[in-house]
Amino acid sequence: MATRSRRGLAIVFAVVFLDLLGFGIIIPILPYYTRTFPGGTEFVIGLLAASYSLMQFVFAPLLGSLSDRIGRRPVIVVSLGGSVIAWTVFGLADALWLLFVSRMLAGAMGGNLSTAQAYVADVTPREDRAKSLGLLGAAFGLGFIFGPGIGAVLSFDAVVAAVDSLVPIVAITRFSLPSFAAAAASLCGVVVTVLFLPESLPAPARGDETTRRPSQIAQLLTAVQTTGLRELLAAFFLVSFAFSGVQIMFIPFVADVYGYTASQSALLLTYIGVLSVVVQGVLIGRLTARYAAVSLTVGGTAVLAVGVGLLPFTNWLGASVFDLTGVAPFLTGELLALLAVLTLLPLGNGVLSVTLTTIVSQRASAATQGSAFGLTQGAGSLARTVGPIVMGGLYTVVGYWSPFVVGAVLLVPVGVLVLRLGNVPEPPEPRPVDPGHVR
Repeated sequence: MATRSRRGLAIVFAVVFLDLLGFGIIIPILPYYTRTFPGGTEFVIGLLAASYSLMQFVFAPLLGSLSDRIGRRPVIVVSLGGSVIAWTVFGLADALWLLFVSRMLAGAMGGNLSTAQAYVADVTPREDRAKSLGLLGAAFGLGFIFGPGIGAVLSFDAVVAAVDSLVPIVAITRFSLPSFAAAAASLCGVVVTVLFLPESLPAPARGDETTRRPSQIAQLLTAVQTTGLRELLAAFFLVSFAFSGVQIMFIPFVADVYGYTASQSALLLTYIGVLSVVVQGVLIGRLTARYAAVSLTVGGTAVLAVGVGLLPFTNWLGASVFDLTGVAPFLTGELLALLAVLTLLPLGNGVLSVTLTTIVSQRASAATQGSAFGLTQGAGSLARTVGPIVMGGLYTVVGYWSPFVVGAVLLVPVGVLVLRLGNVPEPPEPRPVDPGHVR
């Protein structure tokens, strides 16, 4: 049984990695692709991002509930198959409405994280569950590192031309090639699941159609009336709102201000992804061993707010930075200033993602841990639905700098809310970070 469990965990890890790999491949090209269509403004880019998050918010609990009734394996297979269709349509789209159809389908199928988490819980003893769930976070991190890097390579003109000469059936462009690669990654996930993934939930343990759970909206409305949890939900909402909007508007910013291509933008995202893994894997453990969660949350909020607020002014800051063009022609002062400020983003966000989760764990009883985490994830999903729309509107109407400045201002209350709660003595066993926060 232990061997079977390890095999299942390894395969789920691979499947989640492939799923996030496709997502990471698409992210750098999305703004550039959208701008090729009439009416493809930054506001529309925000709407596309929001449509993904909204469908994920709606379908994640539905897929999780369905997997309780029919098993984990078929839900994973169907959701990955849906992703194959979504990314294929994305690459073939010749109108904005098709981009929305593709993104909404991808978001709905992207809700399979809840099923993957349930699979891990099925095959892992309680005492090892936190460690095993942490592997899903690692899979997300790796997918978000390699995805943009692959997207960058597939966007190079030479690569596009080479593939186009080999595939005469469909038009291969710097946008369609990464899309088809994302579809291929999801298709690999389907094959791996069908051939190798054993079912984790035996038929006698499954629920039935009569089982009903409160909707996420109903749970959130109840939670906001609870002191302590209300402040934490507000903190999660503000962080997700600010950071998701900044994430979506970052690529239009470097395209407009720095003149970067999709490939260059993808390399910047890879840089951020590598830093995120270093922060999560090396720095966070040392910080949490020395400082209380509340103190770290305040510090992480300050670091993230400074990084977000300075981001739109890095081209000006670059004038006061010594360039290294003598070492490499591309190492200008503007780029070095951008890389320095970008370092603050994974540092601040990495600290917050761990410490806010820890505070939730400390304040929830053993019987309500799952519900509490589900609520905070729901608050984050709602914020990731609204944030890109608002920030895209600001970028379009006010100016490229406005989403970042507003994002920095919105982060200030987070530290205040957490300080009001204070530290909780004798925290219980640490809980894993929600691996879905990057989506």
